[in-house]
Amino acid sequence: MKYKDRIYGETEISEPVILELLASPALQRLKGIDQFGYLPGYAIVPAGGFPGGPVSRFEHSVGVFLLLRKYGASSEEQIAGLLHDVSHAVFSHGVDYVLRDGEEAAKQSHQDDVFGAFVKNSDLPEIILKYSLDVDYILDDKNFPLKEKNSPDLCADRIDYFLRDGVDIGVMDNKTAENFLEHLRAENNVWFFDNFETAKKYVDLFSKINREYYASFSPARMFASVGDCLKYALEKGYLKRGDLFTTDDEVIVKIKSHLDDEKLKLLFARMNNEVGAENNLNDFDQRVLCKSRAVDPFFRDGEKLKRVSEVDAAWAAALPEELKPKEYFIKFEK
Repeated sequence: MKYKDRIYGETEISEPVILELLASPALQRLKGIDQFGYLPGYAIVPAGGFPGGPVSRFEHSVGVFLLLRKYGASSEEQIAGLLHDVSHAVFSHGVDYVLRDGEEAAKQSHQDDVFGAFVKNSDLPEIILKYSLDVDYILDDKNFPLKEKNSPDLCADRIDYFLRDGVDIGVMDNKTAENFLEHLRAENNVWFFDNFETAKKYVDLFSKINREYYASFSPARMFASVGDCLKYALEKGYLKRGDLFTTDDEVIVKIKSHLDDEKLKLLFARMNNEVGAENNLNDFDQRVLCKSRAVDPFFRDGEKLKRVSEVDAAWAAALPEELKPKEYFIKFEK
C-alpha cells in the first residue's frame, strides 16, 4: 500500500505483518483519538489554529514506524514503534486528568501504565504470533532504545511528535522538518545531529512548542475541563469505564445525549471553550499541573558526541526548570 505522510512524504508499505497491524481494530481505533486531546474552540498558540488539520494518534504511530524504518531500526523495533500509543484512551492525555489527580495526572503516563495489559487483551497478539514474533519482547521498551528513551534524550516517539506537531501548528514548515531529518543520525542506539547548529535550532524550536503548546495555559484548561466533564459523566453513569477506550466522537455523542442534565451541560460548555477562564492564583476552581517537555540532544563534535547543554551554558542552566511541570490555577467564568 502507498501511504502519504505529512512529514515523510509518500512511501510504500508492503510488509505483511505491518499491513495486518495497520488494519487491526486496535490500530484503526487510534484514527478517532486526537493527538492533542480536545480542540474545539481552542487557539493553542498565538498564531492560532492547526493549519495542517488534526493529528490523530494513528498518524503519529505510523510516523514513529516510518522514522524507525528510515533509520534502519530492526523490524521488531519498527513494530514496537507502530504499537507504542495503541493504549491511549479518548482525548489522549486528557484522560489522565479524568482518572488521576495532581502530580499523578501531570505524569501523563496512563497509556504507558496500561499498555501491556491493553495489548494482550486486544487483537494484536494473534497477529504478532502469526509472524513468529515474541509478544513480550515487543512490549518491553528496554529492547528498543531508538524508539523510547527518557527525557531529555531524543527518541523516535519524541522526534516524530515534535516534527508533526511543529508542522501542524505552524511553528515550522516542511522544509525545516526535512532539514532536521537531513542532519539527524542514529548510530549505536543513539540519536544525534551531525552539527551543533542544527541541534541548537532543534532545542530552541522544541522549547518554543513546549512553552506555547504542550505546557501552556490552553492545554491546562483543556485538561481541567475534560477531566471535570468526563469524571461527572462517569459518576452519573452516562459513561462507562469501557467507553474511555472507544473514540473521541463516540464519547461526545454519549455526553450530548445527556445534556438535559444542567451540570453536565455546563461542564461540556467549559470543555468546548464556550465559557471563559483565566489563570488566577488567588481565586481558582482547579489547580492543574501540566507535563513540561524538553530535549538536550547529542551532536557530533569531531569524533565525540556532546550534548547541547555541554556547549550552551544558558541551556544547561534553563533545562532543569524547563523539565518541571507547569502549574496553573484555573478559574472559570460563571
